[in-house]
Amino acid sequence: MLEPQTIALLMLAAFFGLLMVGIPVATTLAVVGFVFGWIGFGDGLFNLLPARFYGIVAGYQWMAIPLFVFMGVMLEKSRLADDLLDVMGLVAGGVRGGMGVGIILFGVLMGATTGIVGATVITLGLLTLPTLIRRGYDKGIACGAICASGTLGQIIPPSLILILLSDIMQLSVGTLFAAAVMPGLLLAGLYIIYLLVRGWMNPELMPAIPLEERLKVSRRELMTRFWKVVVPPVLLVLCVLGAIVGGVAAPTEAASMGAVGSVLITLGARRLSFKVLKDVALETSKITAIMMLILMAAQVFALAFRGLQGEELITKMFDLIPGGVNSDIWFMMLLIFVLGFFIEWIEISYIAVPLFMPVLIKQGVDPVWLAMLITVNLQSSFLTPPFGWSLFYLKGVAPPEVTIRDIYRGVVPFIALQAVALFLVFIFPEIALWLPKVIGW
Repeated sequence: MLEPQTIALLMLAAFFGLLMVGIPVATTLAVVGFVFGWIGFGDGLFNLLPARFYGIVAGYQWMAIPLFVFMGVMLEKSRLADDLLDVMGLVAGGVRGGMGVGIILFGVLMGATTGIVGATVITLGLLTLPTLIRRGYDKGIACGAICASGTLGQIIPPSLILILLSDIMQLSVGTLFAAAVMPGLLLAGLYIIYLLVRGWMNPELMPAIPLEERLKVSRRELMTRFWKVVVPPVLLVLCVLGAIVGGVAAPTEAASMGAVGSVLITLGARRLSFKVLKDVALETSKITAIMMLILMAAQVFALAFRGLQGEELITKMFDLIPGGVNSDIWFMMLLIFVLGFFIEWIEISYIAVPLFMPVLIKQGVDPVWLAMLITVNLQSSFLTPPFGWSLFYLKGVAPPEVTIRDIYRGVVPFIALQAVALFLVFIFPEIALWLPKVIGW
């Protein structure tokens, strides 16, 4: 008879093996959990599953997910994002690298309004990549800026990663939203500085838009479009986040306000139709169903792994790492980074974080700071080949002359900038902790 911890090791090996051969994540989690749990304990271990499943589907906090997704999909399907991008290009295009900066700023606003990586990358890929190439932008830099811009939606609140981490780590959603603001802006700032410096050093890689072209749109017309296109989504985000961070409304209540607000904005722009509403409802249902399926399958995996003394196994592994708590944190960060090459952020959140978090919390690590390190680190999972979803999204809509090599080459500097941001948040925890302290969370 095998020892429980030996079965736990075989369980982890089977999990990654099935992922590598292309089995869907939810199926992998459930099958591995059931099979190895049954090997270790028979069917008795899973008497707890009905209560766990009920706790998931009845959880009030999960209602925020479809509502935030609805808000983002509504603004994306109504094509308001397209108008927003036009304004950004006109404002920033006169600087070397300015169109790239406009793309990053667009990512910040789209991240705060939609939080959907695919929507941002596809929108930017369709609308800006052909134009950037035609204007003489280096294909790698253009692709890298677009992919990196899309990932900002996973750290700038309201972010689905933060909602999931709040449940996993038993933290307030409002606290995590407040803590993520500065790291998110830091990451966007690093991207902008890189593009401006690169454009200054090599003007031929990112030429500015000619003056005569920019003068075709008058300042008055530009301001009118700014107030119509940029201000409403920004006010919506400020109201939603302000309600949560200020303690005026719970995340679910604020999310419902955001969903209704997105409908009103779309109606005010005369973009609301039955087809748009139907498409938004279907897309929201798909995204929510996938996330909830993975969440419930993760309960099977977690129950079996804990029953097989997997947490003790992880604790012993950390004991073997020299250098104390800082080495343990960087070991976890390295593992999350490597996992990002092969699996998505949802799976990483529900597999790696629960395994390692208890060990680090026992050592006195601030859980909010740890959550921000994890969130910054998870950005790279969208950019690292072979399974970086931003790369796939962009390749699917890129012009034929843009090769996958161009995309891979373009994202490398932005992955390095994400590592810089991670290091800065590690060295200066106040980047993440300052705002929650100021507002009293």
